Amino acid sequence: MKYLIVGLGNIGAEYDNTRHNIGFKVLDAFAKASGAVFNTDRLAAVAQIKYRGRQVTLIKPSTFMNLSGKAVNYWMKEEKVPLENILVLVDDLALPFGTIRIRPNGSEAGHNGLKNISEMLGTQNYARLRFGIGNQFAKGKQVDFVLGKWSDEELATIDERSEVTTHAIYSFITDGVQRTMNLYNGK
Repeated sequence: MKYLIVGLGNIGAEYDNTRHNIGFKVLDAFAKASGAVFNTDRLAAVAQIKYRGRQVTLIKPSTFMNLSGKAVNYWMKEEKVPLENILVLVDDLALPFGTIRIRPNGSEAGHNGLKNISEMLGTQNYARLRFGIGNQFAKGKQVDFVLGKWSDEELATIDERSEVTTHAIYSFITDGVQRTMNLYNGK
């Protein structure tokens, strides 16, 4: 029973606390709740935990967002994790801020990190936990919004929402994607 939980984001201080790095932020909260510590390894910052008899590998790719698939593919093979036991944490412009949506598969919805993962794995059949970042930007300012920093008010909300997301990740590991969807989608 092996699992791979992937937080998407970009490395470097200039990307800390940006909307596009919510995958890193949520995975950091999960790691902290689990007592895990990340270490630099091949293509990613990596942490390992055991949870209810399951071996769980956490990764934050160091390949930058648009090449995330390289790290996911490597760690999936290295740890011998079946496709159905992969969960990717990602930002989503189409969801209201703080909303989470879990799906067992689906399109990339224009997200280049997901697109690269799908290309590298040769399938879209892997679970995703999408964290809504909202879409409060002027026409033509999407990139600025996505790469923009969170406000103090948003950061406070993210801390609370990260707790819900942590519970959803634990549920994915123990109960599977379908039950986790029923429990957490829209929360």
